[in-house]
Amino acid sequence: MHDIYQFVSGPLAWLAFTVFIVGSLYRLLHMAVLVHRKEKFIYSFMSWKYSLRSIFHWIIPFASVNMQKHPVMTLITFTFHICLLLAPVFLLSHAVLWDESWNIQLWSLPDLVSDIMTLAVIGCCVFFWLRRIKLPEVQYLTSTSDYVILGMVAAPFVTGFVAYHQWIDYPFFMVLHILSGEILLMAIPFTRLSHMLFSPFTRAYMGSEFGNVRHAKDW
Repeated sequence: MHDIYQFVSGPLAWLAFTVFIVGSLYRLLHMAVLVHRKEKFIYSFMSWKYSLRSIFHWIIPFASVNMQKHPVMTLITFTFHICLLLAPVFLLSHAVLWDESWNIQLWSLPDLVSDIMTLAVIGCCVFFWLRRIKLPEVQYLTSTSDYVILGMVAAPFVTGFVAYHQWIDYPFFMVLHILSGEILLMAIPFTRLSHMLFSPFTRAYMGSEFGNVRHAKDW
């Protein structure tokens, strides 16, 4: 198990970061090339003013009409994304790794807060899973890949929580935690998780179209 740990925390970790960075740059560059080749007209109405207005408006909870109409979904969605982003970056053990590996010193979350955020992500994943199997309109649009992606997102948090509290075989779950995190990282540029890369551009496009062309708000 020690040799496996050394492999997943060493060479495989570097591979995961490389695939994530290179894959993300490739997807963004590919998007830019396609826009330039097929939809140059977009440049005629793209606006920093309306792009930023839209982006900042949509990251405020309950700011849009649709969010207000679905308060439970809004609350869970914002909780999920906030915890999903902050917990892995500012977890104390991860902050130590940032410092040891790249000499980057980050502020860390208290253990209790980290636990709550981790459980929040897991709980939100359960909610999204139940929503996909219970609501006919969502079930109709759901494919097997959606469940796989949901499992990939939940796995690092479940395994990390178990490993941290050392409830079961700590070395085994630590390896699973690192491995599942690396798989998730490498999957981001090539699956629907890539919306984390493209959503600012989509929001900027919508904001510019509504503001510059339709002279209306996009919320």
